Amino acid sequence: MDQVIVIVAQYFVVLSVLIAGVFWLRLPAYGKWTLGTAGLLGGLVALGLIAVAGSLYHDRRPFVTEHVRPLFPHPADNGFPSDHATLTMFIAVCVLFYSRAWGSALTVNALLVGIARVLARVHSPLDIAAGYVLGALAAAAAVWAAPRIVRLIPLPSAAPPGAQAVPQPRRPAMHRRT
Repeated sequence: MDQVIVIVAQYFVVLSVLIAGVFWLRLPAYGKWTLGTAGLLGGLVALGLIAVAGSLYHDRRPFVTEHVRPLFPHPADNGFPSDHATLTMFIAVCVLFYSRAWGSALTVNALLVGIARVLARVHSPLDIAAGYVLGALAAAAAVWAAPRIVRLIPLPSAAPPGAQAVPQPRRPAMHRRT
């Protein structure tokens, strides 16, 4: 059972990224632009939120306070908030805005990662909950901002469905002498 916890705690983050990547590939061009923009923008926002939250609150990891060995080697640094929980919930909420089924599957994956990290004694439930909140906030802000940013990109593939594509500059007409 410990080995399953370790695999979920350490490697299911990669599963979230892979699932989101497959989902992204299935989107039409406008969806790819907006989800990609949300991922980039929201990722930066999430990193900033993690840095601020970690500087405001310090939570020693459970294996340090309980004087036990974690299920896998981990530094005894600040555990607040959980980077893994933030990332997996960020991905899940971003995708949830596009697809309830895919987003729900990613949310379950995020919950499994959080539970496994608590069971592995590398995070407390508070670390995980804070990560979920920060990830969801970053995703919501990014998904809100992404279409507004993508509209500024002068590419035909960046037009929302049903809208006219951004016209490309025309070449000047060549006049022939007669």
